[in-house]
Amino acid sequence: MNESQRPIRVLAIDDHSLLRDGIASALADQTDMVLVAEAVDGLSGIEQFRQHRPDITLMDLQMPGMSGIEALRIIRSEFPDARVIVLTTYRGDVKVMTALQSGASGFLLKATLRTELRDTIRAVHAGKRVIAQEIASVITDHLDSAKLSEREVEVLKGVARGNANREIAEQLGLSEDTIKAHMKRILVKLDAKDRTHAVMVAVKRGMLDV
Repeated sequence: MNESQRPIRVLAIDDHSLLRDGIASALADQTDMVLVAEAVDGLSGIEQFRQHRPDITLMDLQMPGMSGIEALRIIRSEFPDARVIVLTTYRGDVKVMTALQSGASGFLLKATLRTELRDTIRAVHAGKRVIAQEIASVITDHLDSAKLSEREVEVLKGVARGNANREIAEQLGLSEDTIKAHMKRILVKLDAKDRTHAVMVAVKRGMLDV
């Protein structure tokens, strides 16, 4: 069997067994693709990739231990031609951009897998980059948005934990005035009304995990 006739070999990396079962079911009756391996987290996913060298890898973003982003970066550093489709429930533009910058070839919402998974696998295998329309729209909406610095993210994490400025200052070894200045910049960058709204916006856009 030559290369063009060989089925597309797929690796599924996700910590939810029901989703992996769904992927297996979706591919079971397809003559042009086959699920060759599964993994429950980023670390075992890397090991399975090294062993099977799949044509397409389906990668969850949020997993225990090593995240999908970390695993994606390692796989792509070792295998630059690896084609990875990120699967997620998140629509945040920051997570999307981070995944794409890390080398993802496609980005699908888990809710659309039943209708779009197989076509996306075929398209990415053919060398295309595929991003679901609603995800692409979110990216476009925030193209000109200012990004939070690492320090600002740390401050906002403190806010999300319910800490006052004084507590955040003590945790980060900064002055309370410095924390207040960071908060002012955060509110402007996120176009947020107050601290609570800033946390909500940051979570929605994928800047913050809570």
